[in-house]
Amino acid sequence: MTKWVYGFGAGRNEGGAGMRDLLGGKGANLAEMASIGLPVPPGFTITTEACTHYYAHDRKYPADLAAQVRTALEQVEQAVGRKFGERHHPLLVSVRSGARVSMPGMMDTVLNLGLNDATVEGLGETSGDARFAWDSYRRFIQMYGSVVLGVDHHRFEEILEHVKLDAGAVEDTQLSASDWHRVVDGYKEMTRRETGKLFPQDAEEQLWGAIGAVFSSWMNPRANTYRRLHDIPASWGTAVNVQAMVFGNMGEDCATGVCFTRDPSTGENVFYGEFLVNAQGEDVVAGIRTPQPLSRARAKAGETSMEQALPGAYAELLRVRATLEKHYRDMQDIEFTVQQNTLYMLQTRNGKRTAAAGLRIAVEMANEGLIDRNEAVRRVNPASLDQLLHPTLDPKAHRVALAKGLPASPGAASGAVVFNADEAESRAQKGEAVILVRVETSPEDIHGMHAARGILTTRGGMTSHAAVVARGMGRPCVAGAGSISVDYGAQTLASGGKVVRAGEVITLDGGTGEVLVGHVAMVEPTLSGDFGTLMAWADAARRMRVRTNAETPLDAETARKFGAEGIGLCRTEHMFFDPERIGAVRQMIMAHDESGRRAALAKLLPFQRQDFVKLFRIMAGLPVTIRLLDPPLHEFLPHGDAEIAEVAEALGTDVQAMRRRITELAEANPMLGHRGCRLGVTYPEIYEMQARAIFEGAVDAAKEAGRAPVPEIMIPLVGVKRELEITRAQIEGVAAAVFEERGTTIEYVIGTMIELPRAAITADAIAEAADFFSFGTNDLTQTVFGLSRDDAGKFLPRYVELGILPKDPFVSLDTEGVGAMVRIAAEKGRGAKPALKLGICGEHGGDPASIAFCEAVGLDYVSCSPYRVPVARLAAAQAALGAAGDRTA
Repeated sequence: MTKWVYGFGAGRNEGGAGMRDLLGGKGANLAEMASIGLPVPPGFTITTEACTHYYAHDRKYPADLAAQVRTALEQVEQAVGRKFGERHHPLLVSVRSGARVSMPGMMDTVLNLGLNDATVEGLGETSGDARFAWDSYRRFIQMYGSVVLGVDHHRFEEILEHVKLDAGAVEDTQLSASDWHRVVDGYKEMTRRETGKLFPQDAEEQLWGAIGAVFSSWMNPRANTYRRLHDIPASWGTAVNVQAMVFGNMGEDCATGVCFTRDPSTGENVFYGEFLVNAQGEDVVAGIRTPQPLSRARAKAGETSMEQALPGAYAELLRVRATLEKHYRDMQDIEFTVQQNTLYMLQTRNGKRTAAAGLRIAVEMANEGLIDRNEAVRRVNPASLDQLLHPTLDPKAHRVALAKGLPASPGAASGAVVFNADEAESRAQKGEAVILVRVETSPEDIHGMHAARGILTTRGGMTSHAAVVARGMGRPCVAGAGSISVDYGAQTLASGGKVVRAGEVITLDGGTGEVLVGHVAMVEPTLSGDFGTLMAWADAARRMRVRTNAETPLDAETARKFGAEGIGLCRTEHMFFDPERIGAVRQMIMAHDESGRRAALAKLLPFQRQDFVKLFRIMAGLPVTIRLLDPPLHEFLPHGDAEIAEVAEALGTDVQAMRRRITELAEANPMLGHRGCRLGVTYPEIYEMQARAIFEGAVDAAKEAGRAPVPEIMIPLVGVKRELEITRAQIEGVAAAVFEERGTTIEYVIGTMIELPRAAITADAIAEAADFFSFGTNDLTQTVFGLSRDDAGKFLPRYVELGILPKDPFVSLDTEGVGAMVRIAAEKGRGAKPALKLGICGEHGGDPASIAFCEAVGLDYVSCSPYRVPVARLAAAQAALGAAGDRTA
């Protein structure tokens, strides 16, 4: 019989931290905390396998699940001395989701389940506090009505606000038991109208309704979006955690809170978090009330810390902090409740953190001896380094302050104001920079938060939904900017007499909490010592080298600053579009014979030579891979009538001649047309000019610097060995001529891009004429899939959504198809020439998952855009450590 239910707490722990795939992160960690002696209310976890069964069998539960749940529930009843659904001593439970990886706010939770018109009276009697009982009941109806019955949560808020207005109350805590009774009556009547049914009074019916809602929430739109953004497979499913309730809303000796064992924004080793007296957990994360700090040191004027309000529970929480961090050896995100001065732990998980915090925590934990250096390297998500490599606000720039909130997620961003997530997404897709402005965010806003450059909310604290999600995404966020009033109807935000309308630009500083009018200038980031330390540890661990794709001095210098070990792809055609050169390029294309083409190319030679001198100078002593001309010639010609006439006049030719040449060069499928080495074969003078520029530039740079660069000349789009032999012979002839003219020689190598299936399949033959292979995975993906990268955006998102493809193959390498071609070419190439150097220079060279594949195949280097170099260095180290782990496992 399959075991679908695992108990925890009260001395009965059937799970542990190592069972997160089965129990989800929350369930596994609840069992783990209970097993190490921490105060965890008893409960049980329904496994992720039950969720998988639920979806595989048309949303039906396993036949024996109900009996296992009943048994587990009875054990909880025995542990706490209360009965589920019994009037006088009712057991109330929470029902929460729990996937194997943290998905904050993406799935559904129900608290206080088991309350009805009878048990609410019993709860009031046993607690001696009718107000608390009716407050708990209204919370349950609101959560159950929204999560399980599908009633819009705003409908509940309208009723609550009306009662508060009648009672003259500002805060929820000011309402009396009779006020809450009125709210409950209003909720039940509204729910009856909305659903056509009475609110369920049977506790068993409530429980199974909530379990079904949690399983169903695994496939809700916001969860689907979150999984897509974070590469979480739908097949994993979610667990359901049913746990005896403890109450933070029973009075002034009760509280609820969220905390981190270290600061998740900076990584500083200080206790960080917020709490609310007389509240339940949803109050903290929803931003309904402004939470207070935990420690006295962080309390501002007018604030009362937990250390002051509940000193005994705070001291216990400090002990728990130390225990959990030592046990898990990572920064923990903790949820807790205090009931009548007694602390209870409701959750712990590895805390989400900014890139800067992640670096600092990893480095400091290694220095503290909690983890070793290799583990520190493994801990940091390579993609998160992007957060460190982008501009911040220029401190010298003029600023017009609008308001100030909490610095919820660091970084800076400017953009047009939008007030809803759908508009943020649609405008961002058009290339616009937008700032999403909300009173408070909810999980339904996830797609707009991802699309926006930054997020601004007027409610909520440092652990609100907006803050947690923004930090995880690397988006700047200012939360709780209470002086700002947002009018969704008028599409405005206002503060201090200033009004900003939708579409107008504001700037956020997520590091200070400032909200500024207009665009503010930004500056390049400065990288901390922790960055350098971790990168040094990563460099010591990795095997593959990391180069950059660059053809301008600025890109090359940026890449060197980030640790690039050479250039893996210099696209020479980018140089041809410079205004000073494009005329000569077009003259070459328009020429009627070889002599005319050579005359035009002679004009380009000094420009190309100087281009290469600059790159060789920056990359002194490092390899520089230069791809000879690749795109078809028609790409350099004008298109519109006015531009054709202008170019014809500049070249001294007539418009009709220009049109004839454009027609001659036009191709039905340019990607597979007259390009790459095919140009070098048919117009050898083009490659000869470029080779001369490379060798003369290398000689000049060597003379200037005192050490020679290492040019690596790359022939694109080779599919047949003979193509490479012909073009190689041309280049070697030019090299011999230049070396004789200059009276010196330099070392160089000649290789090819592998970007055609035929090249991969015949790589053993091609290797005989090549010194290196560089996999051009952009084109290889196009030719293996038989699709155009420029057009695939029309349907690839749908393919990913339907699970036809796990990811966009132009973003992350398709290891089954394209990867198979890379593996074949690597094996055949090295089979023919064991010392053959192998690299990758497509966009995949900066993608961590693709880099892991490159390590597995045994490539020598990856090459990526300059700002992805640190990402690639760290990913290559993690790939090497993973491979070493595999070998020693």
